[in-house]
Amino acid sequence: MMEISPLVTNLEKDSIHLDLDVRRELKRLAELLTETAPGLLDEPRWLAAARDLSCALPTALRTALRNFSADSGQAGVLRIHGLPVGPLPPTPTQRDSVERTATVPASAIVLCTMVLGEVVGFEGEKHGALVQNVVPVPGEERKQSNAGSVDLEMHTENAFHPYRPDFVALSCLRQDLDGEAGLRVASLRRAVRLLSAEQREVLAEPRFRTDPPPSFNGAGDAVAHGVLSGAPEDPDAQVDFHATTPLDAGATGAMAALREALEAVVDTVYFAPGDLAIVDNRVALHGRTPFTPRYDGNDRWLHRVFIHTDSRRSRARRSGGGHVVS
Repeated sequence: MMEISPLVTNLEKDSIHLDLDVRRELKRLAELLTETAPGLLDEPRWLAAARDLSCALPTALRTALRNFSADSGQAGVLRIHGLPVGPLPPTPTQRDSVERTATVPASAIVLCTMVLGEVVGFEGEKHGALVQNVVPVPGEERKQSNAGSVDLEMHTENAFHPYRPDFVALSCLRQDLDGEAGLRVASLRRAVRLLSAEQREVLAEPRFRTDPPPSFNGAGDAVAHGVLSGAPEDPDAQVDFHATTPLDAGATGAMAALREALEAVVDTVYFAPGDLAIVDNRVALHGRTPFTPRYDGNDRWLHRVFIHTDSRRSRARRSGGGHVVS
């Protein structure tokens, strides 16, 4: 088994705590990146600088990220504690809130995720921004979206899309004051063991449909697909329990069994500022517990980043070879 440098301490099964030296170096690199012209997160020159600087991350942190990219393990999620946050303005409350200017927290999450692959945005989601704010929005409390505050159904991120993210990264700038909001993560690798061979066979057949939201303008065609795909012993997931519809009675029963199996293995992560959770979107589903926003400037605030491990695969859907997928 590979030795972990003492620069990363308290290594748990799916969680690492950065020690003081690593935190300082990550903050230094993030600050350097904020000073890199033109200081805009979506600009090619800035992204090139971020890619270069990600290679300078402390070895132990870079190694942990690279190993997770190669094999996300049974949990399908990696938690890292100790990212820089710094003084914050009030939590945004506007719809489709994103980060365009390079701040230290936004730079830090980009540095970490660049080790996994290339950061991408989706044209139909928050105007293709690469670093998005996950914040509660007044009037959208009951929506099944990142702007809502009701229980968010378990889902594969952008399950409808042929080029959905390989990884979804969420970093916490501010937790809700009551500590109610939790990231729920359920590993398919654990859940499939609870399914019968017949149920797994049904779930792998094209007997389900996942509709895209209107904002994507048909970016993902609502064609029949399997909820499970790939290696039968270690399948990938493609399901959103809010947007995926089983097309017959047998599919309905199998999907209900999958939901029950996922609930049996779900883990809830409660963030603290400086925490980063990276979810393998291929083998783990995620959701959120309900919480009560106050809209007083101190509400929950996460940054969200999507990652492709093979950006060439989506080249035909990225205008000019950029980072935004149509």
